[in-house]
Amino acid sequence: QGVRLADPARLDVRGELVCGADVEIDVNNVFEGRVSLGEGVHIGPNCVIINAEIGAGTRVLGFTHINGEDKGVRIGKGARIGPFARLRPGADLGDEVHIGNFVEVKNSRFGDGAKANHLAYVGDASVGAGSNIGAGTITCNYDGANKHRTELGDHVFIGSNSTLVAPIQIEDNGFVAAGSTITSKVGSSQLAVGR
Repeated sequence: QGVRLADPARLDVRGELVCGADVEIDVNNVFEGRVSLGEGVHIGPNCVIINAEIGAGTRVLGFTHINGEDKGVRIGKGARIGPFARLRPGADLGDEVHIGNFVEVKNSRFGDGAKANHLAYVGDASVGAGSNIGAGTITCNYDGANKHRTELGDHVFIGSNSTLVAPIQIEDNGFVAAGSTITSKVGSSQLAVGR
């Protein structure tokens, strides 16, 4: 069916795995629930993928953990996920999204071309197309009693080691300086600095 398994003896399917043509699956992968892999998807070694839909041409690098549970995880076309990434229930990633090493995404939507390349937590958020989330950034979505949303517009830039205290909105082309703690709205094309 056009699927290449690096070693069929080191593949564990514990549910339904549906693959398009030219899919490549490396060793020691576990698939649970219902998993759909589009054409040309490449799954690196030692991944766990549960209840997920992965679009054509996407690369999931080694040691990535994707668990959609009851909400599922959806990844668009041409995305790059991992290595060592974690996608939790409700992660909805557009085309050509990059989620890098030690990035956790939960109940969040990333628009096309958005990036969080390393060391970040994005929970209960919307990230607009073309936005970039710097290393060490977290969305503070839980106040001890309730979960709150973080809304990032298109082409937003979040500098490294930033803390976004939800509920919060950063409009299109907003810019957050590295090391900032942001607790109020940032308007379109505005720079926010918190020290």
